[in-house]
Amino acid sequence: MTDRRPRAAGGEVSIGQDVLVARGLTREFSGFVAVDGVDLSVRKESIHALIGPNGAGKTTCFNLLTRFLEPTRGSIVYDGRDITRMAAADVARLGMVRSFQISAVFPNMTALENVRIALQRGRGDSFDFWRSDRVLSRYNDRALALLDEVGLGAFAGTAAWALPYGRKRALEIATTLALEPQMLLLDEPMAGMAQEDIERISQLIRRIARGRTILMVEHNLSVVSSLSDTITVLARGKVLAEGDYDAISRDERVIEAYIGAAHA
Repeated sequence: MTDRRPRAAGGEVSIGQDVLVARGLTREFSGFVAVDGVDLSVRKESIHALIGPNGAGKTTCFNLLTRFLEPTRGSIVYDGRDITRMAAADVARLGMVRSFQISAVFPNMTALENVRIALQRGRGDSFDFWRSDRVLSRYNDRALALLDEVGLGAFAGTAAWALPYGRKRALEIATTLALEPQMLLLDEPMAGMAQEDIERISQLIRRIARGRTILMVEHNLSVVSSLSDTITVLARGKVLAEGDYDAISRDERVIEAYIGAAHA
């Protein structure tokens, strides 16, 4: 039976409803169609992966959904609101946040200080660098809780530059979680990682997905297979296939697209 809960504006909404919907999403660059009529629906509280061979249009599509690029045509609706022409910062305030948006961590600050700076966004637009530690320490408890959530509790006093690469990516996720997103968009979270880090970040994504929606672009198919509820495959800017990993992995069009790309 579908679990249902009341919506703030009245009525009911299913836990599994679509929270992000794109229709006919298209982006052209000087006559080149990078994303061509993409329809995409992401269910609430699911992990949805966007995959495809190099040049498939994944990054462009991701940039359109997160409002870093303007679509040539099409529409994007998040949580019932049309965000097609909305600024990326305004979309983030609605609860849809691109991971690493406060991207570059401050290398000479500790992990705790980095997360605390992200939490200061709740005060407004100023990061309040000039305020004393005594004033800013009000954020410490929440910052420490976020570090614990991403497995960095023991590294609170470590400078960001001294963190191993995988843990630095976890710190970036912690700064994103400080914005209290309902939906996270992760752009190749495993890029450049060793296997040990991949396993750690995979476990982290699985933990932070509880009660949240995640859309991720990812090349590592073993990660996609273990984490994703739904996978959308792009090829040459169009949706080639969609489904769970078992269905996608048996789809001859997907196999051909990946094998063809590998031998191009």
